[in-house]
Amino acid sequence: QRRILLPTGAAEAFNRVDDREICLVAVPSSADSCCFGLCCCPCAPPMAIPSGYFVLKQTWSKHQGEMDPGCVFCWPFWNKISHIVNKATVTYSAPSRQVPTADNVMVDINLSVTFSIGPDGDAAYDFVYKIGAERFDEFLSNVVEEGIRGLVYGVTHDRVNDLREEFAMGMLKSLSSTFAPYGVIIRSVKITETALPRSLASLLEETTTFRTRIAEKAKKHENAIRVLSDQASQELETICRTNARREQDLLAQCQRYEIEHKERVDELTGASTVREMEAKSAMEVQIARAKGDFDVAAKEGEREAEMILRGAQIECDKRKFTVEEQARVRILESEAELAAAKNNADALVAVAEAENNSTKGLETKRKYELEWQRLSVLKDLASTGRRFFSGPAGQSMLREMAPGEGKGPSSGKYF
Repeated sequence: QRRILLPTGAAEAFNRVDDREICLVAVPSSADSCCFGLCCCPCAPPMAIPSGYFVLKQTWSKHQGEMDPGCVFCWPFWNKISHIVNKATVTYSAPSRQVPTADNVMVDINLSVTFSIGPDGDAAYDFVYKIGAERFDEFLSNVVEEGIRGLVYGVTHDRVNDLREEFAMGMLKSLSSTFAPYGVIIRSVKITETALPRSLASLLEETTTFRTRIAEKAKKHENAIRVLSDQASQELETICRTNARREQDLLAQCQRYEIEHKERVDELTGASTVREMEAKSAMEVQIARAKGDFDVAAKEGEREAEMILRGAQIECDKRKFTVEEQARVRILESEAELAAAKNNADALVAVAEAENNSTKGLETKRKYELEWQRLSVLKDLASTGRRFFSGPAGQSMLREMAPGEGKGPSSGKYF
């Protein structure tokens, strides 16, 4: 951020680079004193508003938005241009030194960030009043340093050069999300250089040279192996030809043996055929004889079975007749018993009806007999001497012996 005399001096301030510093915001110092405290002065010089920048206006030190480029002939004293923000795309170089990798190797990485402020006046307002140019420089440097160290610490030194594109994409996403609220658009992120320590670089160079030598030795070794393989192939071809001749001789011997074997087999086959035919003839004779014996045995068995069946049938008929006779006798006996039982039942019914008709006379007679029996029991008790009775049993005995009181069971009439 730089101070300029007039708004028209913004182009010179933005294009001038001092000590590798690029101006992002220009602040006019005399923009609020052009009209010398007058509301409208026709003799005052006109106010030129440059184009290609975000020009922020204030009224009574209050932000009023963005001004359009052109010439303003009347400029009251309460109006002023507070800031002029550069719209151009800026390249920011952020070198990181002694960044440790996952295997604790210190590497130097140069990161190039291309950004711009925008896309409108509101974004320029957010940049000026929320963060500012100086704090943006410090914040961007710290965020880039922290992001690079975080990404590099997750890989080994031999993969740092291979993952440049991945590092750049990760940093682009991180920076875009971080600086978007401040009106800064991150256009691109590139890793321009990665440098390993000199000792490690020399060791890696020697390692590469040694690998090249190993590759050359491997090629020579492969060539020697190929020569030996060719020699072995020639020797193997010679051995194969010799074996092929021997194989032909053995095949001829095998063919001769097969012919002889076939002749021997034919002879044995003829002899076995003759023996087989003789055996078949003998077997057919035995089969015919066995069939005749079987037929005779079958006829005899049928005759014996028929005799046994007839005897069994006669015996069954005999037993059946006996059982039927016994059943008829038992049926007659049961019918006689049933008739006797019916007669007995009728006699009992008649007796019961007679007793029912004479119930009243029998009841009086039975009460009389029971009273005499009671009195005889009391007589026996009184004649055998004194007796001591107490409790409910004594009271019951007294009530029985004194029926005149009318409280005992014998106080009623018996006849």
